[in-house]
Amino acid sequence: MAGTTPGTPRVLRAMNDRAALDLLVSQGPLTRTRIGELTGLSKPTASQLLARLEDAGLVRSTGSQSGRPGPNAVLYEINPAAAHVAALSVGPTGIDAVVADITGTVVGSCRVEADAVAEDVRHRTAQLVAEAVDGALRPTGLGHDDLDGVVVGTPGAIDPHTGQLRYAPHLPGWHSRTLLADLAEVVGRPVVIENDVNLAAVAEQYEGVAQDHDHFVLVWLDEGVGAAIVLGGTLLRGATGGAGEIGYMPLPGAPLARGGAADWAGPDAGGGFQSQVSCPAVRDLAGGRSLPDALADEAVRAEVARRLAVGLASVVAVIDPELVVLSGLVAQAGGEELRERVEAEMTGLALPRPLLRISDIEGDPILTGALRTALAQARDSVFDTA
Repeated sequence: MAGTTPGTPRVLRAMNDRAALDLLVSQGPLTRTRIGELTGLSKPTASQLLARLEDAGLVRSTGSQSGRPGPNAVLYEINPAAAHVAALSVGPTGIDAVVADITGTVVGSCRVEADAVAEDVRHRTAQLVAEAVDGALRPTGLGHDDLDGVVVGTPGAIDPHTGQLRYAPHLPGWHSRTLLADLAEVVGRPVVIENDVNLAAVAEQYEGVAQDHDHFVLVWLDEGVGAAIVLGGTLLRGATGGAGEIGYMPLPGAPLARGGAADWAGPDAGGGFQSQVSCPAVRDLAGGRSLPDALADEAVRAEVARRLAVGLASVVAVIDPELVVLSGLVAQAGGEELRERVEAEMTGLALPRPLLRISDIEGDPILTGALRTALAQARDSVFDTA
């Protein structure tokens, strides 16, 4: 609402509009009477509000509610065509993309297979992103101009001072200083790049075990290891976007990850916490067995739990979260048995005793978080009637 004066009728109308739109997003179709009850608006004011939003193409009528005395009440809902967004998840083997309408309903999806370290891939980053977005748009009949937001989830983080991606040596094609501009050019819209583990935490905030917690840490245990730190409901990013890069954290008995964090465009040194609890580390500990088979072995599970507890104790001692969420392939393969063992191993290692939970997000939490982020940004823009 930039350029408006607080307390003016225009601002108050915009505030009421946003409150009603948020209710329709969260609760689905509502009658004028119900919107008035939930917002405290009078019936005439609620009627004017809905007429205004309908004229603006933000809401539409969708049938009626019967079963009460008098005429059937008209139901209103968010107009799905009001805006669309794209969300992408980038990994070492490919890019997943979805397109959704402003209600969050996915209307198109696409996966582009690409080995991130292949010589013929590292110089085609922007083209691969465009291919994924185009593939997700194709079944919808929409074009780039119809997108009101594009969010890309990737390992590492964009340094706010240089615009370069840091902490992602396994994505060599993503380190260009002009990356954001290149992506915006091929997609036709500004692109937001967000750390993948941060997006997994966003998914937990909206749909997972962290919904009722404002202070939590999500620990990502996958091919790589990282964390997202949420304090007061807000992601902690750090001065260079590297907050939560615990994969490089030194631990007793682990090789130091010298060069991994500092020389972020070079090869990953593979040391620190990541060398102890990542997917490759667990498979190596189990003699090359698959993750489910490895973590079904009591001895392997006990050692992985011990390593996890030592690393988590350092994080908990500094952050003091209400909750620690374990996510990623290692957490999913270990399940409740691993969680219980880690919880027992943490006894006495740190004074704070946060809740410890396994993520229950279905599908790709990074893609879910990217979509949630894109929707939040688009709604802030599209729903601002001031």
